[in-house]
Amino acid sequence: MASDEAPTPAADRIRVVGKWVGALEVDLGAWTVPMLRAEVARRVGDGVEPDRVGLIFGGRVLKDDPPASLREAGLKGNSKVLCSLTSPDRAKEIAAEAAKAKAEEEHAARLVRLWDAAKALSQRHTDGSFLEDEDYNLDLEDQSGQKVMFGSVEDMKALKMALMLHQKGKTQMKRKMYKEALDVLTMAEEAFSLCDSKLIEKVDNVPMLQLDIVWCYFVLRDVSCLEVAGTRLEKARVGFERSHGKDSSRFRVLQAGRQADLAIYVRLELLEGVVAYYNGHAERARGSLTSAQAKYLQLQVPDEAISMLMDMGYEARSAKRALKMTGYDIRSSVDLLCEEREKKIRRREEDRERQREILEQMRYGRTPMNKAVDLQKLKGLTTIGFEKYLAAEALRINENDAEKALDLLTNPEQNCILQSKIQAKRSRASREIGAGSSSSRAAAARTAHINNAQASVSAPQHAADGNAPPLTGDGNAPPLAGDVNAPPLAGDGNAPEGNDADGNLPEGNDADGNPLEGNDAQLLDSEEAMINEETENEDVAMTDEVAVDDEHSNSNPVPARDVSMESELAHDLTGDALDDYDIDVSDEGQAIAEYLSLLEPAASS
Repeated sequence: MASDEAPTPAADRIRVVGKWVGALEVDLGAWTVPMLRAEVARRVGDGVEPDRVGLIFGGRVLKDDPPASLREAGLKGNSKVLCSLTSPDRAKEIAAEAAKAKAEEEHAARLVRLWDAAKALSQRHTDGSFLEDEDYNLDLEDQSGQKVMFGSVEDMKALKMALMLHQKGKTQMKRKMYKEALDVLTMAEEAFSLCDSKLIEKVDNVPMLQLDIVWCYFVLRDVSCLEVAGTRLEKARVGFERSHGKDSSRFRVLQAGRQADLAIYVRLELLEGVVAYYNGHAERARGSLTSAQAKYLQLQVPDEAISMLMDMGYEARSAKRALKMTGYDIRSSVDLLCEEREKKIRRREEDRERQREILEQMRYGRTPMNKAVDLQKLKGLTTIGFEKYLAAEALRINENDAEKALDLLTNPEQNCILQSKIQAKRSRASREIGAGSSSSRAAAARTAHINNAQASVSAPQHAADGNAPPLTGDGNAPPLAGDVNAPPLAGDGNAPEGNDADGNLPEGNDADGNPLEGNDAQLLDSEEAMINEETENEDVAMTDEVAVDDEHSNSNPVPARDVSMESELAHDLTGDALDDYDIDVSDEGQAIAEYLSLLEPAASS
């Protein structure tokens, strides 16, 4: 900093020794360490950059961060400061080290935020609690789209947490952020370890995670992880055999003979071959790589087959995926594409129904423990003749305990008191609406937000993409897809392929971005109109009758949220049942050819 730009100097004087010797008049209360550093650099001359100047006072190095005043840094009148001058290269090294340390600190902080956000989401979306400003709901589903409820509540929480973290890691892998992905995948492994071991042995999410971790090792060329990579691949092989059956026999039966898992085994056998190669087992490496190459060739889809499906109106990416998973069989590919389209339409209908349920729950308010009113228990009480809002309030104040709520409703005195309170709240809400109260406007705004969001509540099957890979049951049980479902936005804030800028499907298109055929489009249009009409009516009802109870305010306030990180995690979940199996194996193909060529000299000798 030039001296004519410095603050007007006060009577304070400091002495500088070292690379430059002299006295400086400064304002100790106004000057900062960077200002002093810049002034000393100017006095040294020769175009010296300020970051090359080191300042030492009282046996300690004066740092720029935080930019405190010289007085706060401990300097007084006549203080002596030692200045040194580093070489240009050393200065760059110091700056690079500082930048690296800062980046590592930020990365560590982000990982902590990611873990905490996943934990908060898994707990909130397992115990029935909800927040009005969320536009998504997380559920686990099997491959057929049915909700999965197994294990204890703690197992469900840990499983949802693990699947969300696994999906986040998969998303980073797709963006070639393998180092960052490895840290997140390691956290997902820790979350899986919190589940009952017998529970996760039934699913292929964990072996899929092991495979993803080793793939990151391979892409990063981390030879130091060679030994642990071999162990992880052994676990993956055993896990896939347990869930898919010997030679994928069970998986083929459940998938109607399709080979959706073929790309997984290309990657697995490639990595097994690489580990064997570096361990000096040439024959074993050649066997694994040859098998991987054969499977890789099966996944090379002829352009003519893709063109045939595109002529039928299917998008190129979807057509190619279907062909890969059916062995280029056109009829089977069309059947698969039709099945996927039907699932997406059905899921969209289910999501809308869940949206209606969330809106209804919002009208009844939260329990003292910040939970939503249990609609199944509410249905049970209304079935035996109790008025809906009366039963909902009884459940709300009794923390969804149906027996206590029934006791309250069947007690004439308490029932009368409850009715009086509900009527008083409705009257108060009506007066606030007449006065244009801010609370009423806020309730309406929240309702509109949820209506516009159309949060996706269901998803097919993979942990890696926000959905769990097929959680394969034991024996005769169908593969279960631990699908965590959320809104259709990518974690980076970008809309997935086929979606618009808001993450919503383009109007008139299906989830693949394909134009809906006549009946499908008319069905969705008519449903959209019906829902808009219903939600408009619900907006008025919610604003009019929202459950507000000053006397029974929540004793457990909602903890602070990391909204951006929660949204990033939730919006990563795609709801695509086959996404984990839809692996682009072009990199694997190149690696197979590379390592087979390395084995040729050994074979010839």
